[in-house]
Order: sequence, then structure tokens, then C-alpha cells
Amino acid sequence: MTLVSRFEAASRSTAELHGLLAEAFNAFAAAPRGSQERSDALQSMRNIEHELATRAPGL
Repeated sequence: MTLVSRFEAASRSTAELHGLLAEAFNAFAAAPRGSQERSDALQSMRNIEHELATRAPGL
């Protein structure tokens, strides 16, 4: 999985972000410990969750 930046997360809809969050979680779980892919997936989850937290509920 490629890294989802905060800028990219901000440009996505809430529904897309939830899908990307699931994708990032699965990539994190499947990646070997200590790998760059696992690190990118973790940072992507953080960026996506940060963006979701800044949005008003129900949008």
C-alpha cells in the first residue's frame, strides 16, 4: 500500500476514507514486522483517522 498523506486524505469523501482505512488496516496486518510497507500502512491509518476526527459526524 502506498502512503496516504494528510493532503490526500483531506481530498477524499468520508466513505472513501472508511474504505481506505480498512485497506490500510489489512495492509498493516499482512506486512512483515519492521518493513516499510507496515510503516506506511500505520502512518496512513493515522492520517486517515486524523482527517475523520476533524470532520463533523454524519458528513
